[in-house]
Amino acid sequence: MRVLLVYPRFPKTFWSFDRAVELMGHRVLLPPLGLITVAALLPQHWDFQLVDCNVREVSEDEWAWADLVILSAMIVQKKDLAHQIGLAKRHKCHVAVGGPFATSSPDAEELKGVDYLVLDEGEITLPMLVDAIDNGTLSGQFRAGGDKPDLTISPIPRFDLLERNAYAMMSVQFSRGCPFQCEFCDIIVLYGRKPRTKTPDQLIRELEVLHALNWRGEIFLVDDNFIGNKRNVKLLLSELATWQARHSYPFSFTTEASIDLASDEALMDQMVDSGFNRVFLGIETPDTTSLTEAGKHQNTRTPLLEAVDAITGKGLLVMAGFILGFDGERSGAGQRIVDFVNQSSIPVAMLGILQALPKTALWNRLDAEKRLLKLDTEFETGVQTNLLNFLPSRPMEEIALEFIEAFDHLYEPCNYLKRIHQYSTLLDGQRYQPRISLKSFLAHLNQPTALTGVLTLFWNQGILRKSRWLFWAYLIDTLLKRPQVLDQYLWMCLLNEHFLEYRTVVREEVTNQLSWSRAHTNELVRA
Repeated sequence: MRVLLVYPRFPKTFWSFDRAVELMGHRVLLPPLGLITVAALLPQHWDFQLVDCNVREVSEDEWAWADLVILSAMIVQKKDLAHQIGLAKRHKCHVAVGGPFATSSPDAEELKGVDYLVLDEGEITLPMLVDAIDNGTLSGQFRAGGDKPDLTISPIPRFDLLERNAYAMMSVQFSRGCPFQCEFCDIIVLYGRKPRTKTPDQLIRELEVLHALNWRGEIFLVDDNFIGNKRNVKLLLSELATWQARHSYPFSFTTEASIDLASDEALMDQMVDSGFNRVFLGIETPDTTSLTEAGKHQNTRTPLLEAVDAITGKGLLVMAGFILGFDGERSGAGQRIVDFVNQSSIPVAMLGILQALPKTALWNRLDAEKRLLKLDTEFETGVQTNLLNFLPSRPMEEIALEFIEAFDHLYEPCNYLKRIHQYSTLLDGQRYQPRISLKSFLAHLNQPTALTGVLTLFWNQGILRKSRWLFWAYLIDTLLKRPQVLDQYLWMCLLNEHFLEYRTVVREEVTNQLSWSRAHTNELVRA
């Protein structure tokens, strides 16, 4: 069996970091971890090829070679997913689709014509697909029936299938699931509330494979809440710290965690000692009423500013997500988010508009209240700039305009430079120490392209823009007073090359959607 694994394109989003990744000498931020895990779960005597459409297009020879095409996608990829399915069918390939989008929306129009729907977690449903193929069954839908797999049986992903130089970071996974009950989150729908983990030895073996493939540099631990099972995480970190030290710290790690990380000093110390240097927090909003309404009670137990300061003080750079559009939200929520970001100096602050995702508690409640909207427009793609897909508790236009204004302020060049400079002073100078060696760092870079990227950064931010005096003043100050955080500071500067472009995207897309909604008020009907 010749299997072609195809990963659909992403639109430009906050997290795509397009321009920054390009200046680093790469094509894409992260690889398709799900698909290379799928390849590892299928019979290893089968032949595999993988094409990430974010890196390049599938060639005619690859389409002709394939007996079976397997695709996986998130909701944000659904437009190109439909396109790739169409191409595969035109080339007379059998098509199987899985992943979060198909699992949550198996009846979606984009999935019409698919031969096999392989839903839920692949450790359970992929063997069903193999059995169907072996038995000559030409179509089917395979579900886990509510069961969740033991991750200790999950194999090492097929990292060898990747065009690794195309990526700025590699991805690994330690756990699935989250113990909390945020109303808007689909993670607990997809993976459950009981965090399941691999063994420390499993993850170490995955790192050994990446090390043997000569990967050096950044690795994103993709767990939606890395610390959901603190006991197992601490066991992992104990072994990881030893492994990193033995191999002279070839990797640095970024992950996602709940804000209760701030209350566990020992855990934060372990993370830093293991080579973690960044963590993403879902803060969502500084408004306690909105947090309570959304079921995000864990964010109300400790003052948010204190939590961010505690994590930063350990030497972990905080990135955070914020959302507008919660029920009960008062006017001015966008400005309150801006004020919080400025107070905390969080450099990478993602701001999005609330979407009700299929099968979530929020979706079910809004459906019962007849508030879901059927938006048959080109804008319904699941990105952070979408208008709400339900009737909010305050005017939709007010929310949209606050979103535009807040994002515009956060990533205005002078505002951003002031914020990242302030944040660099907060990283504990003695605690934050870049673990990755200079040799490993240089080996990871596409050096000629990366050098051009650095020069472009200096040209754009140090010469062309009106903020150039701030850029040089803050850069020199960081170099002279806090050289240990210079790598993080330059990384934050580099990201603004993307944010400045995305700032324009936000204004244009949201403004266009507002214009459409004003002209089609009667089409904003309940689903």
